[in-house]
Amino acid sequence: MSTLYNSPASKFSLDSVGRNTNDIWLLLGRIALGSIFVVSGFGKLTHLGGFEASLALKGVPLPWLAALVGAPVEFFGGLAIVLGIAGRYAALLMLAFTVVATLISHRFWVYSDAAVRQAQLSNFSKNIAIIGGFLLLFAQGTGRFAIDGLLHLRNRAAKRAE
Repeated sequence: MSTLYNSPASKFSLDSVGRNTNDIWLLLGRIALGSIFVVSGFGKLTHLGGFEASLALKGVPLPWLAALVGAPVEFFGGLAIVLGIAGRYAALLMLAFTVVATLISHRFWVYSDAAVRQAQLSNFSKNIAIIGGFLLLFAQGTGRFAIDGLLHLRNRAAKRAE
């Protein structure tokens, strides 16, 4: 029985290209998703006082503690995403970080000025999309071109050698 998936034309379909290059797309997606956190987190780590002050202005309780926890989570969590280290755990950590950061910094509903409200709504929506990316990364995993993938291959080779 011949179906679209068994036909010669299906070898050149977007589905087959996606399946055959899945690990490359996961690598590129991880770089795109994690790099914003690496850059932003590095800025916060190197200017922790400014980050703490911005949190205090937003009414965050214990802003010194929030800054002390938030900046390294953002930087190292983003780095873990880019490098594919403990990918599913990192995806959940960064998902939680993004939810908290969104609720602190992009509360569009509190603004009456239409332009400010729209800007905050755009940032809120962008963060929802980023959360979607972390959900996909959690579901799919990091792929072969990640520290996780390399360790998995090394462990499989070691088991075969036994």
